[in-house]
Amino acid sequence: MDRFDAMRVFARIAERRSFTQAANDLSLPRATVTDAIKALESRLGVRLLQRTTRQVTLTLEGEVFYGRCLRLIADMEDAEGAFRDTPPRGPLRIEVHGTLARNLLFPRLPAFLDAYPDIELDISEGDRYVDLVREGVDCAIRVGELRDSDLIARRLTLLAEATAASPDYCKRHGTPTSIDALEGGHVMVGFKSTAIGGLLPLEFQQDGHVRRITLPTRVRVSGADSYVGAAFAGFGIIQAPRYRLDDYFAAGKLLPLLEPFPPVPRPVNIVYARTRLPSPRLRAFIEWASTTFVSEAALVLSRES
Repeated sequence: MDRFDAMRVFARIAERRSFTQAANDLSLPRATVTDAIKALESRLGVRLLQRTTRQVTLTLEGEVFYGRCLRLIADMEDAEGAFRDTPPRGPLRIEVHGTLARNLLFPRLPAFLDAYPDIELDISEGDRYVDLVREGVDCAIRVGELRDSDLIARRLTLLAEATAASPDYCKRHGTPTSIDALEGGHVMVGFKSTAIGGLLPLEFQQDGHVRRITLPTRVRVSGADSYVGAAFAGFGIIQAPRYRLDDYFAAGKLLPLLEPFPPVPRPVNIVYARTRLPSPRLRAFIEWASTTFVSEAALVLSRES
């Protein structure tokens, strides 16, 4: 294994904190990865990785070398791409919220795959916040305000949201005509957010201000599909992106509430680790997403971005 490939192996181990996971990512035998690091440390005359029974961590020398490896790898990929004049290629791991993937990302992906036939996408979905570096994810598409300062973010758009409840709920509790009326016997479906570690309040825009109200709740969920499902069952008021609710409004399965006081639009960002220089395939995906991740019926474009 040459020095450049050994640096790739070292960088992936540093990111995954595991010899085995790095070997799987790179499609290499575990023994080959181990031998490459031993040879690299012997050539440099320093220990780069601290191994324990549970995880692998960087030494101080390893931290310094890791940063230099990232720059060298990125420079080499750019140089090779420029001289070969070949399009970006290889695997790209993306994390995205499931409903966002199914409703907004997947319908647009054929255009990206046609433009970059040598890029292979590995898309995982979930409601939790993943550690991009430790879990080997190249980028994530996230909805809501970002909390992780170690990530570089690029704004894609803003999601318009709506307030809704089932017809049965409105029969039992009444249809609120003002924000103040919510506190007179109304309940909400509680959405447990991993971002804030608690239930998300309802948000309304009124006279240039944002009002946040947390109503009583008897049903609490942590998944987007369960959240809408609980509203169908009449368990309370919800707020969700309009792209998820408009069809249900049209079918009469849910009713829009308090439309003069819409929720605050939620930002959609594509994020990647600050410690990882973007590869040509990641840069291609970011540029594509920034220009195509829009839908006139579901999204409100940010004029500030």
